[in-house]
Amino acid sequence: MVSAVENRSRLHPHKFLLWIGIASIVMMFAGLTSAYVVKRSFANWMEFSLPKVFWVSTAVILVSSLTMHLSVKSFKAHERKKYRTLITVTAALGVLFAILQLYGFTELHEQGIQIFGVGSNASASFLGIITGLHVLHVLGGVIALLITFFRAYRTKVKRYDATPIEMVATYWHFVDILWIYLFIFFSLT
Repeated sequence: MVSAVENRSRLHPHKFLLWIGIASIVMMFAGLTSAYVVKRSFANWMEFSLPKVFWVSTAVILVSSLTMHLSVKSFKAHERKKYRTLITVTAALGVLFAILQLYGFTELHEQGIQIFGVGSNASASFLGIITGLHVLHVLGGVIALLITFFRAYRTKVKRYDATPIEMVATYWHFVDILWIYLFIFFSLT
């Protein structure tokens, strides 16, 4: 028979699967950024600066990570009203981050930088693929945040389990860290 202490030290199976998924995503982005570095030495490589709106989106996702952390703390402290407010702010910031990313790509397009198709350059296409994949992962996180948001406003709570909100928080912090890595990577290369 497994004691209660041993049970607490084990990783929840869903969290284990989440970490495997995160490891897979990390390997994918490591491969893509490595390919970017290799391709950068090609003759027709185009240099351009990232739009300033990406700085704003970076600040937004950092603040959302902070509100996510505080919402988990509030949930665990059974401060339901505070938890609802913080998860609402986090979900709104997640949506805002996605909108700002879209605005950044629109700005690049207006500068004449074609991401895909006729007139595009490999450097812009790499930026589009890598950040586009990141935006897809962010949208997955936003959907999880919105589901968590709607669950926070349910009147009946069947079980007070922190596992789902902890998993959403882990994933959200991961996409935050991943964006910061990509932002620094593209700013320095």
